[in-house]
This record gives sequence, C-alpha cells and structure tokens, in this order.
Amino acid sequence: MYAVIFRAEIAQLDDEYYQMAARMRDLALQEYGCLEFTAVTEGNHEIAISYWRSKEQIRAWKENAEHRLAQQKGRTRWYTSYRVQIVEVVREYNA
Repeated sequence: MYAVIFRAEIAQLDDEYYQMAARMRDLALQEYGCLEFTAVTEGNHEIAISYWRSKEQIRAWKENAEHRLAQQKGRTRWYTSYRVQIVEVVREYNA
C-alpha cells in the first residue's frame, strides 16, 4: 500500500476551490481506486493524505484531465507553495 501526502501553504481559497476539492476527492475514491482520502486545513496550511494499492493507480490519478486542471489552478491561484510525497506503507497496526 502507498500513501500520497500533499502539504500546501494556502494563498487563497474560494468557492471554486471547495467544489473542485470535493470533486477530486470523489473522483479519486470512485474511479481511481483510492482507498481513503483525508484532508485538513488549519490556518494557512493544508494537508491531504490518500491511500492507494499501487503506484500505477497514483500515476493514473495524477494524469486525469480534471485533476491536471485542479493542479494548475492550485499552482496559480490557491497555493503559495506545495509539496507531494509518495511513501510506501511498510507496516500498519491498530490497537
């Protein structure tokens, strides 16, 4: 299993952002095999973590046309800066 960790410094969020974020979350979960998607905004920082079975699913999601448009708007309107990390989950346990 893999996790994609997205961290951003927010420039400005508007109504279009919230609509786009909801659409991207639904698209990832319903059409690209995302197992779980959680996002939190605090102050001017946002973090989103999504979980995936394979790197191929992550790649396909990254290349989706709607997602590419969201990425472009993120770079030009919504975020001052961002960072994406893709990590492999090597162990998981629950209490």
